[in-house]
Amino acid sequence: MTRIAVLASGGGSNLQAILRHFDALGATAPGTVALVASDRAAAGALEKARTRGIAALHLPASGPAMALEQALDAHDIGLVVLAGYLRLVPAGVVRRWRGRLVNIHPALLPSFGGHGMYGHHVHDAVIASGVRVSGATVHFVDEVFDRGPIIAQWPVPVPLGDTAAALAERVLAVEHRIYPWCVAALARGEVRLGEDGRVVGALPFAFEEFMASSDAPFANS
Repeated sequence: MTRIAVLASGGGSNLQAILRHFDALGATAPGTVALVASDRAAAGALEKARTRGIAALHLPASGPAMALEQALDAHDIGLVVLAGYLRLVPAGVVRRWRGRLVNIHPALLPSFGGHGMYGHHVHDAVIASGVRVSGATVHFVDEVFDRGPIIAQWPVPVPLGDTAAALAERVLAVEHRIYPWCVAALARGEVRLGEDGRVVGALPFAFEEFMASSDAPFANS
């Protein structure tokens, strides 16, 4: 069973979605969240971990450069999942966990990504640009913000008169659906990073099924 670390800087809603999905899988779950770490001592993600009996660790940005790598080693982590983590992952961790280190971004990369593009900054930029489609992207992590190979994307429309707050809510609903699926597929080995740097495998969900579901945020209002 794959031991998973979730790194988060905020409230941990994607962490909660992953935990809920793995709970629903029960005995067939391909992994377990063994560690939650944050650069912020008051992050809600740490409290969510503590209430579940999961190791919760504050790793301040001013701390030793090796602290994250040492923590991942100490907890025998096989898959690292970024869930609203606002720090650039140390190069040593990227090298050692390459192909086992993933992130979710609240836009359709390569658009609206890069340094400083997180949270409301992304949605503000999307609205200002006038594009009519945004979405969520799950991707492998490399040494540059939001640049790694893309695993999955899901579109979210941006209707005329939309607001950044409303768009953020719809995109987050998509994140909560696709990220747990992707994490489970990675933990099972159904999706992986090939030696040529391309994503190999297939994800176990149907576009048509999600589009038809009542909670799919595809309505124009």
